[in-house]
Amino acid sequence: MTTDTATDVFEEHRPVLLGVAYRMLGRLADAEDVVQDAWLRWSAADRAAVREPRGYLVRVTTRLAIDRLRQIKTRGETYVGPWLPEPYATDFADTVPDTAERAVLADSVSLAVLVVLESLSPLERAVFVLREAFGYPYAEIAAMLDRGEAAVRQLAGRARRHVDERRPRYDVDPAQRRDLTERFLTAAAGGDLQGLMSLLAPDVRLVGDSGGKAQAPLRVLESADKVGRFLVGAARKSGAGLSFRLMELNGGPAALVLSGDKPDSVFQLDVADGRIQAVYIIRNPDKLRALAA
Repeated sequence: MTTDTATDVFEEHRPVLLGVAYRMLGRLADAEDVVQDAWLRWSAADRAAVREPRGYLVRVTTRLAIDRLRQIKTRGETYVGPWLPEPYATDFADTVPDTAERAVLADSVSLAVLVVLESLSPLERAVFVLREAFGYPYAEIAAMLDRGEAAVRQLAGRARRHVDERRPRYDVDPAQRRDLTERFLTAAAGGDLQGLMSLLAPDVRLVGDSGGKAQAPLRVLESADKVGRFLVGAARKSGAGLSFRLMELNGGPAALVLSGDKPDSVFQLDVADGRIQAVYIIRNPDKLRALAA
């Protein structure tokens, strides 16, 4: 295999590798570093002996991601305020024609699920990502991780139970989420507390991620009254000069808030039963750099 061919093969599989690494790490910069390390391993490998490049590259990427995850200190010990994953621009609606497959991919990269995955062990997280998001058979996952198939099945079962128990229930209908997102933005930006309250579930939660580098609640807000009043107050303080752009992030509709042409924050909602169940706000500037373009 020539160098040019090796590059072409790697680039063909790069989206999958980045998808695996991001779901493992929750941060694009870390995921891109892992994918770059995978390229270095691939470029130095005896590629003539590799029968299935995709499987080889996913195995290398997964192992590198596990190592990186083990090196990262528990985020809760050093991170200021609640932690949310870095927003990840997706285009599942355009690139994945099968509705069921698209729903699985969107769910596996959603903010709600990625937050829960943070509490899994690196091995549990790897098994969950490979099995649930990418549909790899247990035998292949076992080979990738140098574990027995029975052990992998146990890890998968434990991870699945953990995720099912902890993740909030929400609807994945993109049209409904987009409609509620637009109405939410209109009400919040206009200071319409009553209109906003009509959209919020009574036990709605607001999670703000600033990393201590921007203004956002340092604790999770709960109840429609607290969330609604906070949002209206924040809109009044922000003043003019802000604009909104709707886009697909983490498999669902989200609002990118711009101050001039600079990303200021990202809003994304979890919706169930026609009401907003959770509001996620990401304001850490380090997590918005990839959206600057």
